Amino acid sequence: MLTEYFAAYAEAYQPYKGGPWCYEDGCLYRGLELLHRATGEDRWLTALQTRVDRQIGDGSRLAGYALSDYNIDNVMSGKALLALDAATGDPRYLRAAAILIEQLATHPRTRSGVYWHKLRYPWQVWLDGLYMGVPVQIGYGLRTGNTALVADGLEQVATALDMTYVPTTGLYAHAVDEARQQPWADRTTGHNKAHWSRALGWLAMALVDIAELVGAEAFAPLAGQTRDLLARIAAHRVAGGLWLQVIDRPDLAGNYQESSASAMFVYALEKGAMLGLAEAPARGLFDTLASTVVRPKPGGGQEMAEICEVAGLGYFENRFRDGSAEYYLTEARVADDIKGVGPLMMSYAAHLERTAGARRAEVA
Repeated sequence: MLTEYFAAYAEAYQPYKGGPWCYEDGCLYRGLELLHRATGEDRWLTALQTRVDRQIGDGSRLAGYALSDYNIDNVMSGKALLALDAATGDPRYLRAAAILIEQLATHPRTRSGVYWHKLRYPWQVWLDGLYMGVPVQIGYGLRTGNTALVADGLEQVATALDMTYVPTTGLYAHAVDEARQQPWADRTTGHNKAHWSRALGWLAMALVDIAELVGAEAFAPLAGQTRDLLARIAAHRVAGGLWLQVIDRPDLAGNYQESSASAMFVYALEKGAMLGLAEAPARGLFDTLASTVVRPKPGGGQEMAEICEVAGLGYFENRFRDGSAEYYLTEARVADDIKGVGPLMMSYAAHLERTAGARRAEVA
């Protein structure tokens, strides 16, 4: 069973960066949170709380975290703090979340008002950054009654969508350089050259999560763009299969069905359907995802295969990542990376919630 795989994975999981607070661990935390919500089983909440508690102590610190890094990725795990605050009422969690909100209060922004992706990536907005930062800001604002945080988060997303939109494809660029200075950026648009599926996956998940947080009325200005994106994502699915690493290039030699983005898309489509932002996913879509990406592991057990380990833009470890379609095919493919397994947990939880809701509607 898939839940057995998730339980074994969570039990064996080692902190992604050896212990410091990071978004990769946050992918596991989010998966555990949503499994608990969907199943009501305390084992998922216990696993979440045990791991987070090791990193926050009394709530006055986050392990290995430095606000001065101004890395938007580091905010993402704050989702777990808000979830545990809601579940337990323990003040440590909101106290720890406030550390991340303090970062956002002085985090550098583009001239158009959107958070830089990182201090070392000036004037740049990346789609994954929208998932990492804004839902935590909005969730904290809702939890504490700070409506200004909510309004600012929604405005940032609207601005970022305008900045990254590619009219010729109807999709969104992995990143935009507002200063038009990066060698990967088009001098006219500031965009990188190709559509990396996982970048779009982060964006799609951010949009449906924000929609769920703020409700239909507040989300209305973003609803049309969200519906259009989810419909385009559904249309780009490989017939009978999943989604390609470079989502809109089936003609590209070596392009392959990438599992982490596919899990993100299934999550977004399942959640979007529940929120009235997408058509019901194709029949059997989640089953196709699970049966395609989870396979027997050499030596016993199961593993999630065909995960792009990492992709980015600019210089990194003595190589230049130019953001082209061909570049995205050069990155390593690995098994059981949490950037894939976490979204698979999320997609399973959303699938459970949607199908349970559909059954209740049929009975009613």
